[in-house]
Amino acid sequence: MESMSTSEQTSTTPKVKGPLWIYPTANKEWVDEIISEFSINSVTAQVLASKNLNDTDEIHDFLYGKLPNLLDPHLFPQMDLAVNRIFHALEHKEPILICGDNDVDGMTATALLIEFIQFIGGIAHYYIPNRNTLVKSVMLDALDCALSHKCRLLITVDCGITLGDEIAMVKAAGIDVIVTDHHEPTDALPHCISTLNPKLLNSTYPNRDLTGVGVAFKLAHGITNLLLAKEIIAPGKVDLKRYLDLVALGTIADMGILMGENRILVRYGLKQLRKTKRIGLTKLFNVCDLKLSEISTADIASKVAPRLNSLGRIADPLKGVELLLIRDSYGAEVLAKELDLNNIERQKIERRDADDLEQFLAKNPNILTQKAIILSSHKWHPGIIPILTTRIAKQFNRPTIVIAIENGVGKGSLRTIPEFPLLPNLKELSDLLENFGGHNFAAGLTIKEENIEAFKIRFLELASLALDKVDLVSKIQLDAHLQFNNLSYEFMESLNLLEPYGNGNHPPIFYADVRQIWPPKILGKTHLKLYLEDNDRLLEGIAFGFSHRKEELMQKNMKLRIAYTPTINNFHNKATLQLQIRDIQILK
Repeated sequence: MESMSTSEQTSTTPKVKGPLWIYPTANKEWVDEIISEFSINSVTAQVLASKNLNDTDEIHDFLYGKLPNLLDPHLFPQMDLAVNRIFHALEHKEPILICGDNDVDGMTATALLIEFIQFIGGIAHYYIPNRNTLVKSVMLDALDCALSHKCRLLITVDCGITLGDEIAMVKAAGIDVIVTDHHEPTDALPHCISTLNPKLLNSTYPNRDLTGVGVAFKLAHGITNLLLAKEIIAPGKVDLKRYLDLVALGTIADMGILMGENRILVRYGLKQLRKTKRIGLTKLFNVCDLKLSEISTADIASKVAPRLNSLGRIADPLKGVELLLIRDSYGAEVLAKELDLNNIERQKIERRDADDLEQFLAKNPNILTQKAIILSSHKWHPGIIPILTTRIAKQFNRPTIVIAIENGVGKGSLRTIPEFPLLPNLKELSDLLENFGGHNFAAGLTIKEENIEAFKIRFLELASLALDKVDLVSKIQLDAHLQFNNLSYEFMESLNLLEPYGNGNHPPIFYADVRQIWPPKILGKTHLKLYLEDNDRLLEGIAFGFSHRKEELMQKNMKLRIAYTPTINNFHNKATLQLQIRDIQILK
């Protein structure tokens, strides 16, 4: 049976090592209803039940949501204000400046609005802050850019919600501002023409998980609706689907939650991406050694996004927007190769700083006795610290802050666990901070060097009060029990219904009790290849990063309980079932 009872789960007691396994809670009546309603196999039904989808309408939308199911952009309370101001700029031929953040979400949002505004006859320029140069501030540098292009309207994308004082200066210079953002507001809202953000306290927009490029797409949709209503454009002239490749790229790169509307945007965006006419993206995919027709969310997250993000970390992010908009094949190839070189350089800096950080942790093990980790140094590159923070937070499963100090100012990157949301705690410490913003799970801050020690003490106190020891134990959420005899290519085909995978909709993790028929082999120094048998069926499994457990698994015929995700490995045009091993428990 696909779901184990409590007695079955404890009939053999595993030696617990590593993360805590959270077994699925079986609701047989609900699973049976899903099977009956959607005519799907019982394991896939159990996976859907594990996703906290509470009724058949939710499951139908999850499985079969289509573009017509996207939400009305005018559900944003101030959408009409934004659309009308942009229409005024179009009518009067006013140049518009798009000011975007310097990550993939900001780059794609910027490219989307630039391309869209130019397509409907507007004049648009763009500005992306280069955080590796001495800028006065994001918004004040954008103001200089706006004035140089004689812009009367500035639109922020993926930024601006925490820049109220700076936006006031832009407004004082006679330039109207529209803020489009998706970060959590942390202070008084900017005084501007319109603020489009699904996370505003008074927002009536139902999807608070839109990314920056998602909000930009909604703005383009709102403008399109107005132009259609005024009969300025014909119904078939603007095809918004052409921008969904950018929406998918930015949403996946920014770890947008792939449920609800985001899931529709990414599903159709991937289709658009696989046939994209953007020469810059096709050249970048070639550099990443990716086949255009098979691009997946994992490819974007692991190969495409890091190369684009490398610009914002150590180089000039303007080139990211240029790559997305370029129409010249030779220029696109040059840019794509430059991105690849930047990424190689970024990896070198990352390895250097990661080694230094690991040595510091090894010399100061007492840091790991705290319920949060806060590290600061003058040596680390500020563009690299988000990568280091993410890695440490995942490794030790606790709130983590890494601060790079330069010229008396610390730039910090924060990552956390579900039990400790960041923004409420940062608000508690705002008296020590110059600025902060982001989300509850990932944020950034700026702090004077002399305030770092006091900040560390108070942040650790907040973490100590809020967290229990069990909160610091990493967890694996299991979706269903699945023995090898139920694994088939037909079953793998049924799992395709659950895609696209990503943040908030991870590939399903199954568990099974198996026998290891001979000892594992080390692959690539850090991985293990396992040979597993269940009911006379033999399958191979790859456990990434598990080489340190080889010695304890050397015994032949060991009984193991594995947490795994089944995959299809295409090697030399031959498809074979292979298991991606997420964790291993040894059974007595």
